[in-house]
Amino acid sequence: MDDDHRQVQEFFTPRAADWERRFPDDGPAYAAAVADLGLRPGDAVLDAGCGTGRALPALREAVGPSGTVLGLDLTPAMLREALREGRDGSAALLLGDVGRLPLRDGALDAVFGAGLVSHLARPADDLRELARAVRPGGRLALFHPVGRAALAARHGRPLTSDDLRAEPNLRPLLTGSGWRTLSYVDVDARFLVLAERTD
Repeated sequence: MDDDHRQVQEFFTPRAADWERRFPDDGPAYAAAVADLGLRPGDAVLDAGCGTGRALPALREAVGPSGTVLGLDLTPAMLREALREGRDGSAALLLGDVGRLPLRDGALDAVFGAGLVSHLARPADDLRELARAVRPGGRLALFHPVGRAALAARHGRPLTSDDLRAEPNLRPLLTGSGWRTLSYVDVDARFLVLAERTD
């Protein structure tokens, strides 16, 4: 395991057991973001960096019983909490790295990533790997239940222009990684970027 992965695990492991209690009211925001992803019954979708799996029930509802839902996370403790919450009833849970997906090319119709971008070890390479696993025309949702300014305030730090999620930074990153940005929303109550897999 490289140092970037170790840092992610060291950040999330001690927080995993309390994660659900820290953010008890995020469920409707996750469901709304999943709805905006535009999934259809029978689709295959990956929750990349699924954590405790808060999006998984909404993803399952969107794709129905004939669809495929995968939840992938790098931190075993987060997946244990997803199991404890019963989220394995909505998805197959996988321990793994978004930079090396155990999926064939074009296997997915969509990817959902909550809080994902700021934890990617190699953002361009990792987004390119996600694109590889999504069919042309498939969708990507990068989501956070609060916007960048609200999140920075929550952590007691200023909002900076070098934030990877800032629109001038994220749009070219997505373009260079096989995605076309469809919409960008960054308001206090929501961060949601929708993108489409290019040919």
